[in-house]
Amino acid sequence: MHLNSQAIEKLEHSNEKRILCLGDCMLDKFVYGQVSRISPEAPVPVFQESYETRMLGGAANVAANIGAYDCSVDFISVIGSDEEGDTFQHVLQNHPRITPYLVIDAARPTTTKIRFVTNSQHLLRVDKEVGTEISQELQAQIIAHFNTLIEKCDSVLLSDYRKGFFSPDLTQHLIHKARSRNKTIIVDPKGTDYSKYQGASLLTPNRSELSTATGLPVTTDHEIATAAQYLIDKFDIGAVLVTRSEQGMSLITADRASHISTEAKQVYDVSGAGDTSVATLALALACEIDLTIACEIANIAAGIVVGKSGTALVYRDELLNHLCRKYRSHLPEKLTDLATAQLQIQRWKAAGKRIGFTNGCFDLVHPGHVTLLKKAKQLCDFLIVGLNSDVSVKGLKGEQRPIQNEQARAAILSALGDVDLTIIFDEPTPINLITALQPDVLIKGSDYTIDQVVGADIVQARGGTVALIDLVPNHSTTNIVKKLST
Repeated sequence: MHLNSQAIEKLEHSNEKRILCLGDCMLDKFVYGQVSRISPEAPVPVFQESYETRMLGGAANVAANIGAYDCSVDFISVIGSDEEGDTFQHVLQNHPRITPYLVIDAARPTTTKIRFVTNSQHLLRVDKEVGTEISQELQAQIIAHFNTLIEKCDSVLLSDYRKGFFSPDLTQHLIHKARSRNKTIIVDPKGTDYSKYQGASLLTPNRSELSTATGLPVTTDHEIATAAQYLIDKFDIGAVLVTRSEQGMSLITADRASHISTEAKQVYDVSGAGDTSVATLALALACEIDLTIACEIANIAAGIVVGKSGTALVYRDELLNHLCRKYRSHLPEKLTDLATAQLQIQRWKAAGKRIGFTNGCFDLVHPGHVTLLKKAKQLCDFLIVGLNSDVSVKGLKGEQRPIQNEQARAAILSALGDVDLTIIFDEPTPINLITALQPDVLIKGSDYTIDQVVGADIVQARGGTVALIDLVPNHSTTNIVKKLST
């Protein structure tokens, strides 16, 4: 069974689902700066701090991945009574789809990982954590939350980072309670003793974790299937999904093994890919999608996220657009909606990238268009093209236009390497797009003056620039249409 339109339609209603996620949360800090000298006190680099970012880590990143799909998440975890715990709760407020149920443990710190980064290179990581089991009293609080929330969830996800949350007794209670309510239980496991996961619907170890847990070789497809089958038989596991980095995934059930090739086209960073994968699985299974197809979708989501820098998220519209382009084949590759474009631009700007914007009808693409786009891309890192919709073109050019519909025009723009995203707009001008996207540079042809460029005042008011590019003479769509009609 392979991914199909029916599965995509179910995912389109993912915002109606609710997932219960539990596990070891972390606060991830990234401190960015420069190193230009060695300390006179010792032969170590002097790190000049510029700024820092804070984000959810561990099981909280899994919850954030689920929330990015616009799915409701009930999240149960443990934090310390400390400054990092307060910061963690503050960062959680940036994820409105997550409803937290945090148990406070005054005897342990909030697990925190601080990374010092310069020129995209990690210099040092400092960990603050305690890995001992949480107390019986705190386990009782977790169980009370779980018992209250289990009835209204569509699937249960246990994200074990081996920081003391999942004691054997607590883990078994959670699994038995979920099974008694006919809930799917996905477990992202850690450690060597998988007996505490007995009865789970699905385990998602990576290849190294599978080898550690079973003591068996996991080099070939056959060896991976054998090791996974060992866990299925010994611990009454419904299925095992083994993530294999650049080699994709392997799904093993009691009666078959299937191997899924990676979807990644270009790998920038594998950070958080496992979290994205297991979160997507939980979502797909909550949508009652077949397990094999759910694994295909999770593999595609992992392929998207490794193409991003840092611990990133995959968003609902982003995944759906990717699936539709791949399996419905009628959506141009770079065509997106405004909300998704805004999120992508935020990530690009956070990475220090320069965003360019231009617009037009692009009805019959000619050398003038190609030259304009090529020169526009030279002025920025990422180029966004606002494309007049069919309704907008008719209003501007008359009832006989456009010659090609908006989907065809977007498909042509998608094929051009200088275009990074295309957004269709219905208005006569792209003023609303420019206001929402806040580009760093606004590009038009030199047949305009700067005071005539729509949105120039908005861009310049924010410190951006407006660039006018010389046009290729004797090339216009209007002239081409006239020649065709004679």
